[in-house]
Formats: sequence, structure tokens, C-alpha cells
Amino acid sequence: MMTRNQSRLQDMQDQQHTVLSCFLSQLEPKKAQDAMKESSWIEAMQEELLQFKLQDVWDLVDLPKGQRAIGTKWVFRNKRDEREEVYVCQPPGFENPSYPDRVYKLKKALYGLHQAPRAWYDTLSSYLLANSFERGVIDKTLFIKRKKKDILLVQIYVDDIIFGSTRDNMCKEFEELMHQRFKMSSMGELTFFLGLQVQQKSDGIFICQSKYVQDILTKFGFSDSKPASTPMETHKYLKGQPRLGLWYPHDSSFDLLAYSDSDLGGANLDRKSTSGGCQFLGARLVSWQCKKQTTVSTSTTEAEYIAAASCCSQVLWIQNQMLDYGVTFLHTPIFIDNSSAISIVNNPVKHSKTKHIEIRYHFIRDCNEKKLIQVVKVHTDNQFADLFTKAFDVGRFTFLVTSVGMINSE
Repeated sequence: MMTRNQSRLQDMQDQQHTVLSCFLSQLEPKKAQDAMKESSWIEAMQEELLQFKLQDVWDLVDLPKGQRAIGTKWVFRNKRDEREEVYVCQPPGFENPSYPDRVYKLKKALYGLHQAPRAWYDTLSSYLLANSFERGVIDKTLFIKRKKKDILLVQIYVDDIIFGSTRDNMCKEFEELMHQRFKMSSMGELTFFLGLQVQQKSDGIFICQSKYVQDILTKFGFSDSKPASTPMETHKYLKGQPRLGLWYPHDSSFDLLAYSDSDLGGANLDRKSTSGGCQFLGARLVSWQCKKQTTVSTSTTEAEYIAAASCCSQVLWIQNQMLDYGVTFLHTPIFIDNSSAISIVNNPVKHSKTKHIEIRYHFIRDCNEKKLIQVVKVHTDNQFADLFTKAFDVGRFTFLVTSVGMINSE
């Protein structure tokens, strides 16, 4: 039973809820007829239609026979087949008095339609290419502009744009160029993108996902759980290191190098091994992998060899990607702590011990012969790819994290 004070509190909350509901209902009309009685809503709709007209979104035409016009809502109806022509009814109360029976034929894709991202990319890329930008050969969403020794990089992600340059004036010129053609807002220095928190400092850049980690913990009910000492202990989770992140120092070298490692039959259910790999530009971790292998390895050598092939694939991708930036890498070292796996890579002749390994993994030999990569023996203590294949105690984990920059710069 509720006490008298609790009853009064409940009544007050009910009254507040009723007042708030009435207030919201007054702010947001339920029907178009209600909105037409409010001057603010009429002005907003007129402004929206004016923007469509200025941006040449549609033409007012007679509805062709056999076609059906869709109605207008604040959220446009999804179009399933991107090859249909789309006709839209004139908004109620805003019909053209000279042609009240005509409909709008859509000329440009709107948000909510399947062709919207492609149409936006085509428009944006055409504009950039017409203004002295070059499109990346490997990454088609990367656009580059060069002026003597300076370079401006523009990365497109749907309707978000990240850009940076070796000269501040080129960034300002790019902002002015975009405002000339598009109605866009500049968010300033990059601090948050795709769940990544970015801190730009004078001596480097720090990237972490503390907000994302906290959201994950809250979602699955681990906010009040006991923190673990490392991100991957044997029987625990993420809470102990939510602010652990990546550090990209300015004063590190720019050499590409990689580490590859594997456990043996670590998966309890099917006894498949886990491949781990990581790639660095100097002391900067730029890519990493942790994936269960598709086949069951019969030896540590086989598991390490398969992991090395996977790491090699990523190295080749990075080498190709960096060509867009005007940087060429050859003879990239891949550090492996298994001598037998290194021997298989260096031996061009298949012997009986490798016949059962799928052919697709042997391409690493070809890459080694062409001097695209080189396999190098590294001591197990300094195998940083271990971080992606197994759990560690605090001492081992701390050693790998703190020493990676020092060893890489050597």
C-alpha cells in the first residue's frame, strides 16, 4: 500500500505527464489540416519546397498513364526499385494553382530512397574532380589535391567528410569550395567519428572508444561488474580498461612492418586455431586482425603458416592503399616466432609436409619471392600479435603495450 506522501507524489507526476502531453500535442500537429492552421508550420513547409526548387530536385509534370504517384509525408516512402521513375503528389494545401492536378517527377534522389547515397556520391565526386582533385585508385572514396609539396586529403563516408592537409590554407580553401556548391556545416577539428573519440595533441593523436565501451557495458548489464585487469583476461571482460586506446606519435618513423601469430586448436568446440596479426607504420598501429581459421590445423607450424598468409594479405592491401598517398612500400617485414613456418615460406619446393595445406595459403611464397614481403624471425617475448590470439596476465599485457613503440622504432 502507498503512503499518503507517495500518493501525492504519484498524483503530481500524473499531472506533470498530462501537462507535458498537452504541450507536445500543441507543438506537433497530428494531421496536415492542423498544420495548415499554424503560420509557423506553413512557413517551414514553404521554405522546404523552396529549397527543393532551388536545388532542382523535381519538375512539375502531368502524371503519365500507367504511373502511380506516391503521397507526401515528413518521412518519404522508401523506393524499392531504384530503376523506377518516381512521381510525388503535390503537398496538400500547397498545390500549384495553375496546375493543381500535376505531380512532381523526381529528378534527384532524396534521403530514404535507395539511390540517394549513389546520387550524392556521383554529385560530390564530379564536383571535386572538376576542381583539380584526383580520385584514389584503390579507395574510391578518397580524393587528393596536390600543390607542389603540399597535399590535401578528403575522405568521404556517406554524407560525412573528413579532410586534412599539410598546409592550413588548403583546408580553408576546401571549406570555401564546398560552401559554394553545397549547404554544409563545418564541425571543426575532428573529435568524434564512427564511435571513435579522437584527441589531437601537439606530439600525436590519441584514439579510443571509451564511450562505446561504456554503452556496451550498459547494454548488456555489466556496468556494475567487477573490473578486469586487462581487456582480455581468461574469464573477464572490458570494464577495467575502458579508456585504453591507440597512440599515434608525430615523431615516429614511417616504415611498414607486421607481426603474425597463431595459437593451436584454441577453440573449445571445433579445435580450430585463431590467427592474429597487426600492422604498424613505425610505432603506429594502423590495422589488426583476430579471426578463427577455417580449417583445423594439425600442427603449430601449419597454424602459424596460415596466420602468416592472412597477415600477408593485409600487408598487400596496405601497400596498395598507400599508393594513393604517393608512398611505396616493398620488402615489408612480417615478424613470425615460428622457424618452421618461416622455412616453408622461404622454400619454393612443396614437400610432403605441406601438401595438405590449401593452395590459397601458398601465395605468401610468391609474395616473398617478388620481394613484396619478407618473413623475419622474432622472439616469442616480442611477438605483439600475441595480443590477438590469447589472454594474458597483467605483467605480460603491460609489457607488450608499453614496449611496442620502443621495439618498432628500433
